[in-house]
Amino acid sequence: MTNAPRMAANYAEELFASGFFCAESVLLALARAQGIESDVLPRIATAFCSGMARTCGTCGALTGAMMGIGLGSGRTAQTDSVQATYEATRQLINAFEAEFGSRDCHSLLGCDLGTQEGQATFRQDRLGRKCAEYTRRATEIAVEVLNQTAA
Repeated sequence: MTNAPRMAANYAEELFASGFFCAESVLLALARAQGIESDVLPRIATAFCSGMARTCGTCGALTGAMMGIGLGSGRTAQTDSVQATYEATRQLINAFEAEFGSRDCHSLLGCDLGTQEGQATFRQDRLGRKCAEYTRRATEIAVEVLNQTAA
């Protein structure tokens, strides 16, 4: 991958600031860094945003990064090995958890986005700033992992 992690992360942050959500922003930035563009990409990622559609699940920035890794190293045939993709994904998850202490949206934000109260807390406490950081770092980490995988 020719793009530096910082460039991809900057683009992800721009996308997030423009109104795309976490998983959408990360996947679009990672796709672009790999020379892939498609209107389908944000649609694929939408359900993964906000902790798996506001269910307190895995952080959308992390799942977007996982999909981005899949774009770079995923299978195209049933007989292809999953090993490289699984290893890269484990590296991503481990690095993200080591930095932020969790991989799930509820723990990272301290609120349940599936409730009105949680959404009010998200807005009141300006937790979108945290999401912007998760989006940025998940993108950077994924590019670093993809670069290692390609080396």
